[in-house]
Amino acid sequence: VFAVSVSAQRDDELAYADKVEDLCQGRPPNEYFRLTTEGDCRDVVRCDRAGIAGTIRLASVKCPSGLAFDLERQTCDWKAKVDNCDRLSKPRRVKPNFNTDEPVCPDGNLQCGNGECISQAFFCDQKPDCADGSDENACSVDEDPNKADVCNPSECLLPDCFCSADGTTAPGVEGGKLEISNLPMMITFTFNGAVNDENVRVYDKLFHGERLNPNGCTAKATYFVSHKYSNYSAVQELHRKGHEIGVFSITNDEDPKYWTDGSYDTWLAEMAGDRLIIERFANITDGTVVGVRAPYLLVGGNEQFNMMTDQFFAYDSSISAPLSSVPIWPYTLHYRMPHKCHGNAQNCPSRSHPIWEMPINELDRRDDPEFDENLTGCHLVSSCSNIYHKDQFRQLLQHNFDRHYGTNKAPLSLSFDPSWLLANTGFNDVIDDWMTHVLSTYTDVYFVTELQVIQWMQNPTSTASLRDFAEWKENCAVQGQPHCRLPNACPLETRELPGETHRLHTCLDCPKNYPWIQDPTGDGFSF
Repeated sequence: VFAVSVSAQRDDELAYADKVEDLCQGRPPNEYFRLTTEGDCRDVVRCDRAGIAGTIRLASVKCPSGLAFDLERQTCDWKAKVDNCDRLSKPRRVKPNFNTDEPVCPDGNLQCGNGECISQAFFCDQKPDCADGSDENACSVDEDPNKADVCNPSECLLPDCFCSADGTTAPGVEGGKLEISNLPMMITFTFNGAVNDENVRVYDKLFHGERLNPNGCTAKATYFVSHKYSNYSAVQELHRKGHEIGVFSITNDEDPKYWTDGSYDTWLAEMAGDRLIIERFANITDGTVVGVRAPYLLVGGNEQFNMMTDQFFAYDSSISAPLSSVPIWPYTLHYRMPHKCHGNAQNCPSRSHPIWEMPINELDRRDDPEFDENLTGCHLVSSCSNIYHKDQFRQLLQHNFDRHYGTNKAPLSLSFDPSWLLANTGFNDVIDDWMTHVLSTYTDVYFVTELQVIQWMQNPTSTASLRDFAEWKENCAVQGQPHCRLPNACPLETRELPGETHRLHTCLDCPKNYPWIQDPTGDGFSF
């Protein structure tokens, strides 16, 4: 039987041998594709150019049982989530001809992949103008022919614009107004997802009336709130205490392409809709919901940022900056990003946008920073998958604080999925102890919101003068009682989620329907 199977395999290989060259022509060596659409969608191959005497061979991979191979995302996933089992390979995208030996088009025009010339302005505008569609196939931060210019510090002036050549320069230092030694070290705690009774207990332990920054105001955090399962009376109380509320979407959709390929209208409905729900049911009327974080940090390219500009969002905090010896300061997107588009499904904005970017500097998660093991950084603290023990966690916090404090004092972004803190017993105590240690050891460290970082950057002020820094004195140390002790627990349905009943907790009156993407006010459909 074994001999038969070996000889059958050899016959198959001979049959494929002639085709291999054709199959692999122009195909990247790391791209997986199928040889057949029959079977259970688990088998794929790639072109391996390391065969004997330089021949090309097919290296095969098989997904585990129950999974199927997703050609688009080039990974194994649950069978039900894969919708391309009927295709052999990723669609081939025709690229335009930007680099030709001689000019082939009139000034102001560029050449499509098929040789026709069209205006440069038509490239990467979300509408195919070349007959072959190639004008929409080279639109990354590096490729887009209409990409933003590199930083020009003489034209990019605070308070509205800030950039530096490599992103590491602190505001106020360049002109000699301030020195690194008298900058405040700002730490932003950000939490993503629904706000509910369970995680509010975590937040209350970390941010309470006795935890004071050096200016006498309470330590603050930023909460990027998603809609489903959120308790809006709890969101209202966080806001009353001076914390910042941002948006994290209505649906938190799990499909990566929903976000990375999302249209302007998708981002509008998700983010402006989420803000509408938060402002209405948490009764936030001061216009401070101005920050966006994309679910799973899946940035929506220029479409997301065009929407943010039109809707008067002030900043995004979804782009991660790769781990480096000197971290990146926040910057505005008037000019080109000062670092690689890293992670984020590589869909960073390529055009100029009047939006602040609060980058998430990757954390160094090595157990022993002296020993240079090859470990990638992690963007969310809760994505540092090698952190299991409390002492490791403490080391992670302190080491990354030291990296920022000891170089350019770029704000340290500590971003969490609150369920990770709930799942890892004792980790909340570690943060609690560490915050106490930091505030008792340093007189120039502040736990602030993302918006407070921008306020400081727009008006760089030395630590000696921060006690009277007006922008940080608002809601300095809030006293008093919550707006309501017993919120309405509204049991609601929506025809967008048939068969589901959700409770909406709010200090305000109950809406008619459960607010959702097409009906964010819950008043009923407008059609």
